[in-house]
Amino acid sequence: MKAMILAGGMSTRLYPLTKRVPKPLVPVVGVPNAVHVIHYLKAHGIDEIAINVHYLADAIVAALGDGSQFGVRLEYLHERELMGSAGAVKQMQSFFDDGLFVVVGCDDLTDLPLESMLAFHRERKALATIGLVTRERVEHYGVVVTDSNGRISGFQEKPAAGTEQSKLVNTGIYAFEPAILDYIPANEFYDFGKQVFPALRDAHAAFYGFDARDAYWCDIGTPDEYRRATFDVVNGHFSIPHTRGNGIDPMALIAPDASVQGAVWIGPNAVVGTGASIIGPSVIGPGVRIGPHALIEGSIIWDNATIGEHAHLRNAIVGIDYTVAPNEHLDAKIVAPE
Repeated sequence: MKAMILAGGMSTRLYPLTKRVPKPLVPVVGVPNAVHVIHYLKAHGIDEIAINVHYLADAIVAALGDGSQFGVRLEYLHERELMGSAGAVKQMQSFFDDGLFVVVGCDDLTDLPLESMLAFHRERKALATIGLVTRERVEHYGVVVTDSNGRISGFQEKPAAGTEQSKLVNTGIYAFEPAILDYIPANEFYDFGKQVFPALRDAHAAFYGFDARDAYWCDIGTPDEYRRATFDVVNGHFSIPHTRGNGIDPMALIAPDASVQGAVWIGPNAVVGTGASIIGPSVIGPGVRIGPHALIEGSIIWDNATIGEHAHLRNAIVGIDYTVAPNEHLDAKIVAPE
């Protein structure tokens, strides 16, 4: 079976973190989220995967390669000009001509039961199926309205609180028959949510929503959601297969008098200096150097960053290769090389 990971976006909502790191390589506990998505697809029997790349494409290809390290085959779509979520899939039409396929975003972190969703899709002879989860507050999501059989009857995009017609939200995880490509024009910017899905509803097509209300799902594309997903993993609320959720890597060097308290993930080759203190939930990425007597609290530090002596970080996110000066205080800030 085949799938496509949508990965072409600029991820401006995570700036400045993503000015040097493309969206698919944003790390969740030291591992690029695209790798988590690949493992997720592979676990459900999908080993032929297309991925579109645009921004910092060479870095993505260098990190993911041909997919063999993950037991899959990756085929890249290099987009000189972004053509939208549906437009990207349309460009891979020949790749998907032979049967049911899946589309997922590179910023989805989830355990949505894909096999159950595909069985639901087949049972209803659907053309398209959207994976849905519930949210108590839905004003930041695309809301989906379904009937008792799961057929989609309506949408609301980020409805104001109290006006929502449903608590079910679109995860961006889709199952499609190849005939979906007939709804997408060639060589035109086209979006699933804004154009394809309304057209399916208006045409009374076999268009369904799979209610996976108990599944975990997080779109890590905003700072708040990125923090939530990372700390859910570190705190043990969500487990990612093939990934250590917390603890200290044996290749890390921790000074004997340094303090590590609570749920903390420390990556390989990280160095924690004398008298430093790390309070969870926190993530210290691979190769990070934390200076003497620094205090790290509730923060996420990406690969190879340096935290100066006596620096104090609280609820901060520090980007790749960034240097926090000695004695500097960062409280609820995001910093990264420009």
